[in-house]
Amino acid sequence: MKRGTYILIIVLVFLALIIAAAVSFFVWEVKRPVTVKSDSYLEINLSGQILEVSSPDFFSSLFLGIRPASLHDIWTNIRKAKTDGRIGCLLLRLNVLVCDWAKVSEIRDAVLDFRKSGKKAYAYIEDGMDFDKEYYLATACDEIVLHPLGMLGINGIGGYAPFMKKSLAKLGIRAEFEHIEEYKTAYNQFTEEGFTPAHKEMLESLFGDIFDEYVRSVARARNKTEDDVRGLIDKGFFQGEQALAAGLVDQVLYEDELLERLRKESRSDHRIGLEDYNRVGVTPANLVPGKRIALIYAVGPILPGESLPQMIGSTTLARWIKAAREDASIAADVMRIDSPGGAVVASDVIWREVVLTRKLKPFVVSMSDVAGSGGYWIAMAAQKIVAQPQTLTGSIGVLSGKFDMSGLYEKLGVTSEKLAFGKKADIFTSFRGLTAEERALLKKQILWIYDRFLAKAAEGRGMTKDEVNGLGRGRVWTGRQAQERKLVDEIGGIQVALRLAKELAGISPDREVRLNVWPKKRSFWSAFLGRPESEIRLPIDPKLRKGIELFRLLENERIWALMPTALSLE
Repeated sequence: MKRGTYILIIVLVFLALIIAAAVSFFVWEVKRPVTVKSDSYLEINLSGQILEVSSPDFFSSLFLGIRPASLHDIWTNIRKAKTDGRIGCLLLRLNVLVCDWAKVSEIRDAVLDFRKSGKKAYAYIEDGMDFDKEYYLATACDEIVLHPLGMLGINGIGGYAPFMKKSLAKLGIRAEFEHIEEYKTAYNQFTEEGFTPAHKEMLESLFGDIFDEYVRSVARARNKTEDDVRGLIDKGFFQGEQALAAGLVDQVLYEDELLERLRKESRSDHRIGLEDYNRVGVTPANLVPGKRIALIYAVGPILPGESLPQMIGSTTLARWIKAAREDASIAADVMRIDSPGGAVVASDVIWREVVLTRKLKPFVVSMSDVAGSGGYWIAMAAQKIVAQPQTLTGSIGVLSGKFDMSGLYEKLGVTSEKLAFGKKADIFTSFRGLTAEERALLKKQILWIYDRFLAKAAEGRGMTKDEVNGLGRGRVWTGRQAQERKLVDEIGGIQVALRLAKELAGISPDREVRLNVWPKKRSFWSAFLGRPESEIRLPIDPKLRKGIELFRLLENERIWALMPTALSLE
């Protein structure tokens, strides 16, 4: 094939991409009107990864014309449907969810609140193996419906924590980290061959508490004793009529039978999906005119500079907080955190903006799945902190270190020669290990940072440094445990945080206010051509994405306020 033909093909492919992008632009920017009929039901398909707040995904947007699901949209639209007279009921279609328990609890709270309107909520499960989080959500509904041949697996939570010290040793790699203190286990998977006593104590406490909350909630919702629920979980798996006989579901129906039930019971005959309903505006009758609350999302590891996809950039987040502070129409701020922490200085930059803001207007934090270490650092200056019972938070501690890869280099035949000006110039090189003097120096540095972490936490929470130290030392707590220890003020989700923000701003809790949300919702087109802080997400597996985020953090920072990277058991 001639060179000119290759060039022509490349040009045609490029033009096709531009045309596809233009189509996406018109589909999203010049949207067709959405009509909600008076006898409609809101259907939400819950499957796969649930992000806190979504942004255009390049490939999905370009070729499929869809947006990723987000907790913000789910919560917003359930809340909206509660007061929309055209919506007769809510239908959740449940499949396997890729998120942790606190996000599921947030949706569960929204469903329970929806039911206060007198409207019914239904959960439909076609097949659910290893379905504990999803079943926990389903129990918020008036009725749980299972496909006649569907499997319901509620077999508890648990799993295995991998340790890679021996594997790294075989490769000639050694992890060298100093940490404050025994519960700061973020890199134990690289430095240990199994659980240390503190590590095991912490994880057993965390997941035991999450399991207890699960059992309590299911028992309350299904009118069973906690012992009954534990016994059903130990049995594990129930098919069709077995689940019905055990009282785990209310009906065993095919989809057409379920839809007929919606027509008869809730007079709901027309489906409207989440994406369409997201474009429907509903103004509450009790809206407070002219008053707004800023809802600022802080999602991902914390790094200096501008935000990147699912990463918090301190410059970006600080700019949003400052903008909300200087906007006279905003009565209060709510910051929603879903972050395992990150760079210490970047966390402190954000903390400073929170301190400045709370001097002028109320500032409340709502914690999602995780808000620990640096994620707690940016929260601790708020007037009020709200967390779900299953939120992982605290982890007040610091670490620093590196990977010594000299053994690997030797195996690969990589040689090196030192060229350094300054005795400590090569302290973080991967070509050698740390000396005893250097390890002592790192420990001294992170102790200094830890002391400031304690002081700031003590000031923000109205405690002494000694009291905070007793709760710190790198230990992670659930939201419920954190509330008992005064690291968190109230248990709940975004709705509770908004109520507190309104109370602090002198707005009646039963009045509605408009939300000013950061990051601003943007179309695919504007994001693709937009600012550096825009998020264009590539279709990367979530676990791989976390690995890439961690690698970038390791490469660019030396001292971290970071939580364990594998605190997730299914």
